[in-house]
Amino acid sequence: MNLDLPLLRPFVALRPTPSHAFAVVAPPYDVLTSEEARHQVIGRPYSFLHVSKAEIDLPHGTEPSAPAVYAKAAENLKHFLKSGVLVREYKPCFYIYRMRTSEHIQTGISGAAAIEAYETGRIRRHELTRPEKERDRVHQIEAVHAHTGPVLATYRPVAIITELIEKITKLPPLLETSHGGVDHILWRVAQESDIAVLKAAFTVMPALYIADGHHRSAAAAQVAAARRARNLYHRGDEMYSSFLIVSFPTNEMKILSYNRVVCDLNGLDRNAFLARVAESCTVVPCSQEVHPSTWREVGLYLPGQWYCLVLNPILATGDPVAQLAVTQLANRILSPILGLHDLRQDQRIDFVGGIHGLRVLEQRVNSGEMAVAFVTYPPSIEELIAITDAGRIMPPKSTWFEPKLVDGLLSLPLH
Repeated sequence: MNLDLPLLRPFVALRPTPSHAFAVVAPPYDVLTSEEARHQVIGRPYSFLHVSKAEIDLPHGTEPSAPAVYAKAAENLKHFLKSGVLVREYKPCFYIYRMRTSEHIQTGISGAAAIEAYETGRIRRHELTRPEKERDRVHQIEAVHAHTGPVLATYRPVAIITELIEKITKLPPLLETSHGGVDHILWRVAQESDIAVLKAAFTVMPALYIADGHHRSAAAAQVAAARRARNLYHRGDEMYSSFLIVSFPTNEMKILSYNRVVCDLNGLDRNAFLARVAESCTVVPCSQEVHPSTWREVGLYLPGQWYCLVLNPILATGDPVAQLAVTQLANRILSPILGLHDLRQDQRIDFVGGIHGLRVLEQRVNSGEMAVAFVTYPPSIEELIAITDAGRIMPPKSTWFEPKLVDGLLSLPLH
């Protein structure tokens, strides 16, 4: 492990001009279906969805992983640059990135993250990835020759970084825009003395923790390995040896629950299902939505009725993964009662981010689309770090981070 390696370094960014920022920024590519993306770009010719989900510009039914999609993404990105909607920065810089809602503000640093640090475990993950999703991002990165989707990460607060952020954010921002009720604000860190401060701080920092963007990170490592193998004169400082990260201090990160809906009761009727659940939980009918207040509480919704499940105590094992609400739900109900043994692959289960509220769960169950919904208590950022530092993996869809970064505000070209 190279402890002298900066976890983040400055990069030459692609970004929208201030006047085009609102027209460009778009939700992350993986939170929309193709049809939802088609609807969102109506009247928005410069939406970054034309790059991140370029199938929307091809005939209906085009597979998102078809070669023509990646070629179209590259064509659209070139068009945005040629038309002046996007510009290439004049020098490598860091960026201060602030997300602001009416209730929450978080401010972090965007830079080029070292692939070597990811490969050696200084940039740490907490989720497994799916090969087909990795392949999709590899093809996208190779086609557009850029990382166009930032990875969300976190770090333990560092005084000198906090001080620099406070200094620079007193100045007018480079650009400011909004999307989905969130303000996204950028400041450029261009002075060499400030760049040196950040590089030094991210060199001595023990680790960064990936919060959201595991497939983008894994794909970036594949792209770097392939380009490294082809380059007889590889030095290690090429931009393909990096990927795009925005990292926020842990004390500003906000994690919501990631809830579950299941399409059937695995052959059980309602009463039989509740009887099985009662073997490992106290089942309390409730007259309103259930918002768990500890990891031992789970909200359960069946058509027309909420229940609060209070999990029976478990023996303390010292295993940080075992104490997670999503682990307990899987071990006590989803696997033994509902027969859901592979949450990454099973098509009978779906996942709903906490930002969407509990009414969405009610609607999906009451409509008959789903049979049952579960509301879990979210893990803390400290639990995530403890699990990651131990080299462990969290269950699928354990964390929903909010607010989310947008695509199109910053991209990292590979040349």
